[in-house]
Amino acid sequence: MNLLSAGPAPVETVPIFPLATVLFPGMRLPLRIFEQRYMDMAKACLKHDSAFGVCLIREGAEVGTPAVPEPVGCLARIAEWDMETVGILKVRADGLERFRLLRTQTTAAGLILGDIERLAAEAPAQPPELADSAAFVRKVVEALGSARFAQPYRYDDASWVGFRLAEILPLRQAAKQKLLELTDPAARLSVLHRFLREQGLLG
Repeated sequence: MNLLSAGPAPVETVPIFPLATVLFPGMRLPLRIFEQRYMDMAKACLKHDSAFGVCLIREGAEVGTPAVPEPVGCLARIAEWDMETVGILKVRADGLERFRLLRTQTTAAGLILGDIERLAAEAPAQPPELADSAAFVRKVVEALGSARFAQPYRYDDASWVGFRLAEILPLRQAAKQKLLELTDPAARLSVLHRFLREQGLLG
């Protein structure tokens, strides 16, 4: 019997980008960046190949005074960028691991810096709703293509299928936030499968 604990996750400090949308692991997120604080953040992330945190806004707005972020978010890394118009940076960020926000501070430039701990990866699960749910996701992925969804496609992974459903279904952002915070992939898939059934989207 192993009595040694893995211990708490190490604390990291990352810039936080509060948005009016929820980012899920494995999700592609297009962004138009024009505020100087986020332009500087993006440049630093590109220079160091580092991640930033995306959190749903709890209070406030995307532009102007720093918003209050939800305490659970998702790390993101810039995969592509372009500046077609001077002063507007277009990027595509990819969702990585989820994290819990422990504390924040705001720089003089208005950028939120968060001390975070990453949430552990979810255990593999094969809930009974997986087959129907995966079939629905497969249809959407095949219709919209690889430009919209990052490979690899893991239709046998309850976490991946659940996060894709949470990403594409027309749910309120508050509901999406709750799904992000769930740490049981079977419970998340059960909720989403019920929604698919109630909306007549299965079969």
